Amino acid sequence: MFRGWMSSKKAAFTGSTHSLDAAAELANLEQSMKAATHIMNDDLESAEAGLNEGNSSYHKLGKGVVAFLRAALGFEPEIMKEAAERLAEAETTASADYKRAQKETQVYRSSIYPPGSEFSLCHAQSQLMSAVVGLLNENLMEGLKSFYKMRKAFMALDAILEAERKYMQSLADKSDSIAKSSSLTSLNTTGSRESGNAMPGGFGDGMSKSQELPPIPRSVPESTPNSVPKSEKTADSDSGTDSPDNFVDADEGNQDATASATNGNQNDADRVTQQFAATSLRSPMSVTSSAPFTPRTPRTPLKSSLDLLEHNPESDIFANPIDRFVHSGANLCFGMLLLILSMIPPAFGKLLYIIGFRGDRPRGVRMLWQASKFQNINGAMAGLILLGYYNGLIGFCDILPDTPPPEALESDPYADLEGYPQQRLEALLVDMRVRYPKSNLWLLEEARMEASHKNLGAAIDLLSGSGKSPLKQVEALSMFEKSLNAMYSHRYELCCESFLECVRLNNWSHALYYYIAGASHVQLYRQAKTAGDSATAEKHAAHAAELMGHVREHAGKKKFMARQLPFDIFVVRKLNKWEARAKEWNIPFIDAIGISPHEEMIYFWNGNKRMTASQLQDSLDNLAWSEDVTQNPTWPKESLDEQAILAVLRSAIYRQLGQYEKARELLKKEVVSHEKIEFKGGLKDDWTAPTAHYEMGACLWAEREGVDEAEREKEGAMERDRERVREAEGWVDKAGKWEAYELDARVGLKIATGLDTLRAWRGKWDEGYVKP
Repeated sequence: MFRGWMSSKKAAFTGSTHSLDAAAELANLEQSMKAATHIMNDDLESAEAGLNEGNSSYHKLGKGVVAFLRAALGFEPEIMKEAAERLAEAETTASADYKRAQKETQVYRSSIYPPGSEFSLCHAQSQLMSAVVGLLNENLMEGLKSFYKMRKAFMALDAILEAERKYMQSLADKSDSIAKSSSLTSLNTTGSRESGNAMPGGFGDGMSKSQELPPIPRSVPESTPNSVPKSEKTADSDSGTDSPDNFVDADEGNQDATASATNGNQNDADRVTQQFAATSLRSPMSVTSSAPFTPRTPRTPLKSSLDLLEHNPESDIFANPIDRFVHSGANLCFGMLLLILSMIPPAFGKLLYIIGFRGDRPRGVRMLWQASKFQNINGAMAGLILLGYYNGLIGFCDILPDTPPPEALESDPYADLEGYPQQRLEALLVDMRVRYPKSNLWLLEEARMEASHKNLGAAIDLLSGSGKSPLKQVEALSMFEKSLNAMYSHRYELCCESFLECVRLNNWSHALYYYIAGASHVQLYRQAKTAGDSATAEKHAAHAAELMGHVREHAGKKKFMARQLPFDIFVVRKLNKWEARAKEWNIPFIDAIGISPHEEMIYFWNGNKRMTASQLQDSLDNLAWSEDVTQNPTWPKESLDEQAILAVLRSAIYRQLGQYEKARELLKKEVVSHEKIEFKGGLKDDWTAPTAHYEMGACLWAEREGVDEAEREKEGAMERDRERVREAEGWVDKAGKWEAYELDARVGLKIATGLDTLRAWRGKWDEGYVKP
């Protein structure tokens, strides 16, 4: 299906015959990076043409990226096979170049990294992409091999970052030595003067008094093969706080750090908002008239000298493009791994033992933000991941860190990274749009941002008026996003049309697409029936039955690690359940459908979080239809699990409306008070019981009083909040330890994020708490 627009010639492996001379290597890097720019402008053909001009590790990595994107977004078996071959070739070439770099003297010698680190990075990046392709493969053995590749890539990246740590330690030791020498000299002089010795990267004349390096411990714990490296933690242990390391533009001059931090935040906020509006993808943008926007970083004291995350691309430390490539690439890959591993649902926890490492979300996010500063393919990919993370994954979860007040950003301008940093994301989107003006990827991200702000209509308009992308992969992603937004907005006909268009554009989960399209007509049937329009009701009933009839023929065609997709299993079971009820109750199929499947899908995609109060009320009205015996006479026959679905969906809406006590009482009465065995067996919906426990925790988290400092000062507020959060952790932890159930991985993502948030809050505010 996709062969016409994904076609490309396979490059035959010719061995590592290119020169490793430092000048030639730099030329190869720059040429491949220039060609790779086309990738983020939706122009893979131009990217491929440019990358075919060279035979270096960089060129082959770039060609692997092109094939990987085609494979990851198209899911065509032939394309995935081609991607695997290209990435294997890139691995082989990078490995050979790495070995040559250990021996040959004319290669580039970095002051930061060991010889050949750039090729080690190329090898690790190829392995990571190859691992993803292997996971998309429907073979279990290939999936297991993928986790082994992830482990090897993790270790290679860890070694690169350890080299950075040691380099920064050497600078700190040198700075400490200079400071001691300066102190001795000052004993024989009067007044004060600044040293004339400037350290690389802005540690000298680029630093104000408030930025002088703190004392560095003489011994720093080494990272071990089976743990996350500890170099990021040095600042926290030195400062005695748990706050993340600051990102500081150490190479910029500054007269008054405190004044800059205090006075500049509001100007930055206004400037970001204005530029975001000016470069909105709703209207054409003149790229030539705009320089890439980088928000000015308020100047604050350095917390750690062991962290290159404090430096911008313009720093003297990154004077050589190869060092910039290594630093940005290592932060991209390692940050992405730490983030992904931190969000693995409890049901997949054993996979962490295969990989041998654990995730670290705060550090992973910081590293991705660092990589996004660099104007190369690594920076663009990091920006794309960050936007997808905040507007997608974070938008999917409920129990999240609080957004810090503006005054907190004055002392720590990056304190908002774990919540939803709206202004920072808007600035990032502006920057990426300027860098890559021809790509519809950034329009997709702007639409997601609008949806996260409850502007579903604006999101749909953006996706409807964007025009077609040269890449059908991007077009397919945009159409899927439009379909979801139409579903949340209760625009049933548009939802149906859009999901059917998804069937044409990609081959991922046709069963799910047909199911949701059919569910839209179920809702239209119920509306027409309530209005007394029997002719229209019959028409929609026929459409629903027809679309639902396509589900089984498409279910099970796509697999992940040799297993059926969870949603495919779910929708087939639902059909079996409704057909059994229709036969048992001797009623038409359309009337045997239980609680609104449309609203159920909204819940599973957490669409409630993106809906306005009036849209949430529409959802409540849809759910109320099931209990109206004048419209639905079968309600008295409904089973406990169906009543539990109604309770869970209602409680989630009540939570979004701020009716927390009402939500919790409903869950206790209809779900939690029953034994779990009552929801199991046959064609029952067993997901409601563990999900109800999660919802109890989500309500308690949202119900806290002391979200801001003023509220925390109220008498008894913090103690009441501690009780709420303790109870919330108990509910969510119980849900996380639940036995296997339908869609447990999907709910598990919320649980994993929620537990991290709850435990972090207790670690900060609940004295004596010890994190498990």
